[in-house]
Amino acid sequence: MPNDGSEKQQRDTRPQDASEEMDGKRGRTSSPHRGSTPQASPPQLVSVEELMETAKGVTNMALAHEIVVNQDFQVKPVELPEGSLERRVKDILHKAFWECLEAQLQEEPPCYEQVLKLLAEVKETLLSFLLPGHARLCSRIEEVLDLPLIQQQAQHGAVDIGGLSRFIVNMMGSLCAPCRDQDIQKLKEVTDIVPLLKSIFSVLDLMKVDMANFALLSIRPHLMQQSVEYERNKFQEFLEKQPNALDYTEKWLEDTVRHLREAAAAEGAVGGAAATSSSLTPLHVHNQAYLHLLRWDHASTPFPETVLMDQVRFQEMQQEVERLVLVSSVLLLVSSSVGEETCSLPGLMETLKHTVSVLLEDTPTLTSCLQEALVSVGDRVCEDLRRCGSSGFSEGGGDALKGRISACSRPDDTVRQLMDARVQSFLLASLEPPRAPPPLPGGLAPVGKELQEVAVRFSRLVNFNKLVFSPFYQNLLQKVLRSEEESPPTET
Repeated sequence: MPNDGSEKQQRDTRPQDASEEMDGKRGRTSSPHRGSTPQASPPQLVSVEELMETAKGVTNMALAHEIVVNQDFQVKPVELPEGSLERRVKDILHKAFWECLEAQLQEEPPCYEQVLKLLAEVKETLLSFLLPGHARLCSRIEEVLDLPLIQQQAQHGAVDIGGLSRFIVNMMGSLCAPCRDQDIQKLKEVTDIVPLLKSIFSVLDLMKVDMANFALLSIRPHLMQQSVEYERNKFQEFLEKQPNALDYTEKWLEDTVRHLREAAAAEGAVGGAAATSSSLTPLHVHNQAYLHLLRWDHASTPFPETVLMDQVRFQEMQQEVERLVLVSSVLLLVSSSVGEETCSLPGLMETLKHTVSVLLEDTPTLTSCLQEALVSVGDRVCEDLRRCGSSGFSEGGGDALKGRISACSRPDDTVRQLMDARVQSFLLASLEPPRAPPPLPGGLAPVGKELQEVAVRFSRLVNFNKLVFSPFYQNLLQKVLRSEEESPPTET
């Protein structure tokens, strides 16, 4: 009974969220509000068994994807909320179990039935921690925790529960991760049998989690090699059950091509048809499509199916990029207002960057709250500049700087648009060969470290997605580009 929650602990991992996102996708492929999105083929009827098998495959794919993409992925023990029904039931059952065990040991003669079951479970758990080279430890566990022998000793009232418990604790100390050394030391200080057994099972549950994370760390390089083909095959199986499961992906690429054609047409006299042709290569279209994911309207526009498992990651990067645009915009306004002499003061720009970043940290960049936050940013920046004794920074200059900083709350603000274009250009360059880090555009040096970290995460995620879905993208891009070539050019 003490390990009732252990299996649940190992199952309770974060990829659950990813699988739920894929479940949401399965539901939406036949939703009635698909708008004008063309259907790939008529809906097909599938059995419940086929849907369940598909769901299982998608869930497994989401788990493998999470392990490969998320370098910080770990199995974590479940923590039931205080006061919840599940928590109360668990506490009541565990309390009853341990009280029953204590009553059995206090009988004359003691009853060791439950203790023997616990020892069998502990033995199985300890053996599961052993690696192939642990032959000596395996023999020692088998020798000391010889269950038939212990049962015979129990029948004659000669079993040494305390000695067996101390052996178990020492063996746990030999097998545990360094982070559990303190827990093992606390076990050695417990003398009463029932509290000791109870604590042993608590620490064993933690050791199971540690072992699961060690196994994940060990298999990640191998899984990285296999995951591309595995995810591709699983998605192909899903696509066979839901033939219209690439509709949003196709629309995503179509919209990207249309935007590129409009941008090229707007240059008209400069680039003409040549500009349009050069901007519609499959590689450029695809990279621009990924870049568009960092400007996505998640509230009203369905996310492409092929990147759905990473929607949260793209959304987080989008928010981070928007904040870096605002921070760099404010710092550019400061440097243009106070001059190079003041900006070169030791630590000033770093202090201002930290101040602006903190004030904008939890502020949505597309709401009215942003203007209020930027007003506070302007006040604090001017206060810091006066404190450092900035020369040439008059009261009127401070008011003008505050106004320009506040204006950055508008998406069409000139400075904000300029810095956004430079950030987007840097991120796009990180996707295109050569793979060497591109140079930072002007004005982005103060946020260069943070921007490069985003670019690394962005390019790693994009490149993995390309590897997995390259056959699907190739077919879709050929179809979209052929359709665009056959359609008449946009008039300007």
